Amino acid sequence: MAKVELKQPIVQEIASAVDGAKAAVLVQYLGLTVEQDTALRKELREAGVQYKVYKNTLMRRAFEGTEFEALSKHLDGPNAIAVSKDDPIIAEKILSKYAKNIKCFSLVGGVIEGQYADAAKLDEMASIPSREVLLSRLLGSIQAPIANFARVIKQIAEKDSAPEAEAPAAE
Repeated sequence: MAKVELKQPIVQEIASAVDGAKAAVLVQYLGLTVEQDTALRKELREAGVQYKVYKNTLMRRAFEGTEFEALSKHLDGPNAIAVSKDDPIIAEKILSKYAKNIKCFSLVGGVIEGQYADAAKLDEMASIPSREVLLSRLLGSIQAPIANFARVIKQIAEKDSAPEAEAPAAE
């Protein structure tokens, strides 16, 4: 069996992993300890993100002709790829958190919903709050004026209904 035939299933695995993915992020991981890598993989797995180390040539071949081809220019050195099919930002959030805490771990680049993003753009996107946080902030800002108005009306009503100090009775 030729080497090409042995590598073809791996190329297909990578291609199927990125097919339909909302985000794929490349990271350089050289120097991670086993404990750090285990914690990272666990957190990514719990978030539904596939994280795996492949040979750069196999990733380059799998990316050919896809929207992820822009990542090929970063395929030198020890790289790993994190692929998210559900949430386009969750992988960046988790990986960015580890990149800030671990000096030897860094974001290289990624493709988010078909758009290439460099490391700086990935960090910027990771700092965006989640959808739930943004919705709660929106609801809070909508609700704040109404709540303040209700509080003022209540205070006025309490002030008006307070018993007035009785004048001393004339004798």
